[in-house]
Amino acid sequence: MKVHGRCHCGAIRFEAEADPQKAGICHCSDCQSLTGSAFSLLLQVPKESFRLTAGQPKIYVKTAESGNRRAQAFCANCGSRLWASAEKEPPVFNLRIGTLRERAELRPTTQLWCRSALPWVNELGAVPATLKDR
Repeated sequence: MKVHGRCHCGAIRFEAEADPQKAGICHCSDCQSLTGSAFSLLLQVPKESFRLTAGQPKIYVKTAESGNRRAQAFCANCGSRLWASAEKEPPVFNLRIGTLRERAELRPTTQLWCRSALPWVNELGAVPATLKDR
């Protein structure tokens, strides 16, 4: 399927051909820290299917405990996290699902780094939901 992404302010836009079965959740502590949330939603796409169509992201390279380096792309204007890429073969981009127009169609099929998952994350269905904005 073709996916279309953008940062919150619209300065950076991109598209890619993606397999919806490559949607996942990462619970690693780096993703928690980088998102300010409990996990990160990602869609893995081959580098050759990715195309930047507007703007230029800022890149932050983080080094994991394993020594692996991952480039984190974000908008320098609005701060939206857009994708991450690793220095590995084959090269892939992990697009941030929240930036994609097709996000409702991308149901996660896998979870990664579950040992770092926050203990309450699987109990969210029990948290009361408000049906209106506050």
